[in-house]
Formats: sequence, structure tokens, C-alpha cells
Amino acid sequence: MDKEVSVSSFPPGPQGWLNDPELLLLASQDPAEVQHTIATLFKPHRLIIPDGTDRLDTCLHSIPLGQLSLNRLSYGNEVCIQPGRLDDFFLIQMPLKGAAQIHAGTQDFHSQGDRGVIISPTLPLDMIWSQDCDQIMLKIDRQKLEQSCSSYLGRPIKAPLVFDLCLSWQSDLCWHGMMQYFSQMVKQADYPALLKGQLEQLIIHTLLLTQPHNYSQDLNKASSVAPRHVKKVEDYIDAHAEQDISPAMLAELAGVSLRTLYSGFRSFRNITPMEHLRNVRLHRVRKELLEAATTRSITDIATYWGFGHMGRFSAEYKKLFGENPNETRRKA
Repeated sequence: MDKEVSVSSFPPGPQGWLNDPELLLLASQDPAEVQHTIATLFKPHRLIIPDGTDRLDTCLHSIPLGQLSLNRLSYGNEVCIQPGRLDDFFLIQMPLKGAAQIHAGTQDFHSQGDRGVIISPTLPLDMIWSQDCDQIMLKIDRQKLEQSCSSYLGRPIKAPLVFDLCLSWQSDLCWHGMMQYFSQMVKQADYPALLKGQLEQLIIHTLLLTQPHNYSQDLNKASSVAPRHVKKVEDYIDAHAEQDISPAMLAELAGVSLRTLYSGFRSFRNITPMEHLRNVRLHRVRKELLEAATTRSITDIATYWGFGHMGRFSAEYKKLFGENPNETRRKA
């Protein structure tokens, strides 16, 4: 049976962590106010109180950190929360008290005590929180996390980042130690703003390198230094992605045979050079689609970056980002 952790056991402070009055964002018994405030902080969702009453005693504390936010939430009654896909962010839930039943994609998971959960944005999500459920919740911007994963890999990712659901948030010493350090830093009144970016990167780095996901094996490979000819081709593609580029041209540039070039990419990047070029171009398309000032059509942008077949382009775009180009444009 999972051991339940009391609030006071979470470091630091005798009153419990992330319980400071200055961090209080919401204290309410009004279901409409609760749903609106939490929807604003996270995303729109259905909030159902199974006992048929409107009885809540909700408490929400929150602190932002760049493209992350750290939150503590309790509803004061059993609730069913139905946000669907999170889309734009990853959500890590760490129970201080009570339990939550999580249905994410095709998986069912009971979260309690040490059994936290990492919810990836592409999975449809339903949750039931117990009446006494009290959770620390870490929200991480999807684009920031996936870009960091790409940077560690040395190439754009080919499919959305998806973590294993279970997070042993106390017994995993790396994760718990990082959270303890984080909690100590943000409680300091003279917390230096210069450290915010470093703390943000520490959290992302720890998450990517300690928690299993669909790129863990590739990240382990990427920890080995890639050959010079692989790095040289990656740098060239990054600087000239809009130009007409062929495999033969890249091999000549790298000073190796086509076979050696492809073997190097397969061994160290688990991808071909031309797949790397395609993914770089898809990321450039996405970047322009997210710019509110752009006036070019999706077809014009895709054509500029070398995609002549719109059906194939849309399929490859959705496979990489988990949404179609029109959905991305609506976010601008």
C-alpha cells in the first residue's frame, strides 16, 4: 500500500511548502469562480462534483517561473476534472495528501503518496480527485520542453514528446532533491531574478534525463560525441534550410561518402540527413505560423520551405507536432 505523505514532510518550513499567504491565488467555495480561475491558469475544462452538491473549499497557491509555474491545489471535495488534451503544456502532479484516479489516453493510474504522474499534452485526460486530495502541480510549456529535448538530441524531434505516466516523486533522489532546492530558492525574499532561467533549465534538464519518455534512448545515444561530419552537416542545414539541398551535396560538404554520412546520422541521431532537413524545415514553418504578424498563407509558407505536396506536408506536420497547421495558426 502506498505511504501517504503529510504536508509538513515536504521541505521546507513548518507550515508546509507553497502554502505562503503571498502566493495564494484563490480561496473560494464558489464552483463557478473555481472553474474560471483554474481554467485561466491551466485550460478550459469540465468540473463535476459527484455528490450532487455545490460544496467546495478550494485553495490554490501559484508561483510563475518563466515558461513554468508551480502550484498547489486542493478542492475540498471529491471532483471529476475533464480537460481533454492539455495541448500546450505538460502537467506533473505530486500528491501531498489524498489520491487521484487518472485516465490518460488508454492508461488508468492511481496516484497517491510517492506515486505522482506526468501527463503529456497529446493524451486525452480525465481525473477524479478524492475529497482530501492536495497536490503540488508543475506546469511546463510544451514548446519549451520539446525544444530543449531537440537541443539535447542535436536535431528536431520527429514525434511529440510523451513521458511514462508514473513519477516516483519522493523516492527518486534526483527529482526530489531538485524540487527541494527549487522550494528553498523561491521562498527567499531576495530570490535573484537572474537565477530564474537557470532554475527553469534545471527542472527541464532533470525531467528529460531522469524520467522515461519516448526519446530517452536517443538522449542516451546523443550523450556520445557525434562525428565531425555529422555536426558539420547539421550546422549547414540549420544555416541553409531554405536552399535546395541534396544528399550528394551534403556528403561532398562533409568530405565523406554517402554511406558514411548516412551511417553517422543513423548511429548518433537515429535519423537520416534528409529527415533532419525536413524536420528543421517543419520547425521553421511552425515558427512562422505562430507569428501573429505574418500575412503569408499556410501554402505559401510551406512552399517557401520546400514542401510542394500539401497533403503530405500536413500529415508530416501533424505527426511531428500533434496538430495540423491550421490549429497552430489559430494560436498566433
